[in-house]
Amino acid sequence: MNRLTCLSLLALAVPAFAADADLSTVAERSGYTETGRYAEVVELCDRYARAWPQAVRCFDFGTTPQGRPMKALAVSTSGALDPKAAQAKGLPVVLAQGGIHAGEIDGKDAGFKLVRDLLEGKVGQSLLDKQVLLFVPVFNADGHENFRAWNRPNQRGPKEMGFRVTAQRYNLNRDYVKADSPEMQAMLDLVQRWDPLAMLDLHVTDGAKFQHDISITGEPTNSGDDALREAGKALLHGIVDKLATQGSLPVDFYPSFARDDDPASGFVDGVSPPRFSHGYFPLRNRLGILVETHSWRTYPERVKATYNTVLDALELTAANGPHWLQLAHEADQRAAQLGGKPVPLSYKATDAVRTIDFLGYAYTRTPSDISGALMTRYDESKPQVWKVPLRNTLVPDAVVVAPKGGYLVPPQHAAAVSRWLLRHGIRYRVLTNATSHMKVQSFVADKVEFGGASVEGHQRANLQGSWRDDEADIRAGTLYVPMAQAEARLLVNILEPTAPDSMAAWGEFNNAFERKEYMEGYVAEEQAREMLARDPKLKAEFEKKLKDDPDFARNPGARLDFFYRRHPAWDRDAFRYPVLRTDTAL
Repeated sequence: MNRLTCLSLLALAVPAFAADADLSTVAERSGYTETGRYAEVVELCDRYARAWPQAVRCFDFGTTPQGRPMKALAVSTSGALDPKAAQAKGLPVVLAQGGIHAGEIDGKDAGFKLVRDLLEGKVGQSLLDKQVLLFVPVFNADGHENFRAWNRPNQRGPKEMGFRVTAQRYNLNRDYVKADSPEMQAMLDLVQRWDPLAMLDLHVTDGAKFQHDISITGEPTNSGDDALREAGKALLHGIVDKLATQGSLPVDFYPSFARDDDPASGFVDGVSPPRFSHGYFPLRNRLGILVETHSWRTYPERVKATYNTVLDALELTAANGPHWLQLAHEADQRAAQLGGKPVPLSYKATDAVRTIDFLGYAYTRTPSDISGALMTRYDESKPQVWKVPLRNTLVPDAVVVAPKGGYLVPPQHAAAVSRWLLRHGIRYRVLTNATSHMKVQSFVADKVEFGGASVEGHQRANLQGSWRDDEADIRAGTLYVPMAQAEARLLVNILEPTAPDSMAAWGEFNNAFERKEYMEGYVAEEQAREMLARDPKLKAEFEKKLKDDPDFARNPGARLDFFYRRHPAWDRDAFRYPVLRTDTAL
């Protein structure tokens, strides 16, 4: 039997377990050729709550810019249908987040089907006694209603679907830390209130044609709290192992080629920064799992794989939840003691390579008369095992030693910084008294590179520099943000200027890294001659730089700037990061 015949039979078979039409989805009733509109989410959320009032709570957790209610279902047979009850009972919460990219909508249809099967006792007997499933069918509701065919041209089904970004054109899976969008602000409030132990972000991957139907990745497995990695690895590899027994061909790395469109280049694993969901949750000492079904599998296949993934995660959490919760709470305590210790800001793959068997298809790479480039063409009628390199030994790349005390934010920046801190539940207090000549650490950028293109409406900044011992007058109204809190890893990633998703990296302090005052060339020339005449050491330094640095020697502006930067007229605040660090707990 060929593959297409198998898929056709599967598509016919899936609706066989559809339930009462009032509780089933458009997807089920169509044989998983279609998906419903957002009105269906609103209706089903209410109907599920009415059908199982003791086990389902349907609630709004926000409103989109176009006025749509953001819906969530709390599902449990334990009696705990609100955050306080779940915490009082010591129950783990699993957040299953669908439709962050609303064209990748497998999670919505898989989730409603799974919730109904759990509550009808068809699967997972007693699983919901031991935990709370917090199900968000569609995170990006406005994007969901930008509904049409061809929103996902490299995806097989459904016939029509939503769009990747929000009505304001935010990509929500680039917004976890900066939280520009109202949708993300609502999600972060939901996360703070419910404190999920594990988050499953349900996607459909783009990319090449191959046989594997799903990838499961996430953290902490290589990053974050060392001891919490035990739980992260157990959840990730537990899901992968279970999927392999359920008809899937899972991989435990993100299958994106090292060189675009070149299967022979293999794969390089990594740790995502916290703009992504599965990079964000580990910084809160919680588990973040990225679920990516393969876009070239049919919609029935993808929904089934997603259904199994969420079910597998619930089974693993039911069996291990108390232990994993203990590890998470212990990680919170350790995070509060990170002051003065190294904290990785990013990770990289080493040069260690192993060859893996990857299930692909026969392909050719030939010049294209359309694009003029070398293009890959796949033949899905010819399954093939690719022997390709995988680099997945990951180590810290950029590392910073955290301040022993915390961060100091001057009053003129307090409003902007406090917005970020409040969105993530990071504690701070406002200093009411001024302090003179306080020992601090300050950061002056040695090199600043502003992004050449807008990213999510921001001009990003890449800063190079280091913290230096300094002295500063601290004004009343300054924010003191202590390291001694559970969210310390997240705090470091927000306020360290060289962190990849810090406020500084997202351009929130670009004004600090612009020249605001200048010395005219003829004035600099005059002052340089006076400085050389009275300072032999400076004269020797200048002559050495002329000799050793040909680029400097050929650059008149750089030569004059050499003297301006050493002149009393130089703006001492230029290129100075406005946030300070202190080793003193205040």
